[in-house]
Amino acid sequence: MTATLTDTFWSNMSKIHVILLGAGDGTPVPMAPLARQEDDAIWFITSADHDSFKAAKTGDEAKIYLCDSAGHMYGTIKGHLSVSQDSDKLDELWSPMAAAWFDNGREDDSVRLMKYTPSEAEIWATDGTAKYLFETIKANVTDAKPDTGTYGIIHF
Repeated sequence: MTATLTDTFWSNMSKIHVILLGAGDGTPVPMAPLARQEDDAIWFITSADHDSFKAAKTGDEAKIYLCDSAGHMYGTIKGHLSVSQDSDKLDELWSPMAAAWFDNGREDDSVRLMKYTPSEAEIWATDGTAKYLFETIKANVTDAKPDTGTYGIIHF
């Protein structure tokens, strides 16, 4: 069975460690995404005083910018960023990576959870650097266009 672009999106998102999140009027900032296809969401653990959390309170549209060779995906995602009060979800997502940012770990009063619900994504999914190089060399030898991956727009 061939994976759909949506399946590829979620699979690749689970491998991405850093994205740029543009929310509110602020400059896009690096954040660690916690993608969960079963939730149709990308979660973020942040601090109550972070600009992205303040923007999440409005529930306005936000954008995610992808440029990740390890996750083999590039592009933009449109969606809505909101505040989540789901303590069980926060416990599920909590990790040593998140703990490093908070003086009192999970019990720190400033720990907050945000939920990003994608509505549309325009992505380029690749098969990795080796495949890209092979296809580029092959194209130069054969005068054919390189097959460097999949492009598409996903509506969630």
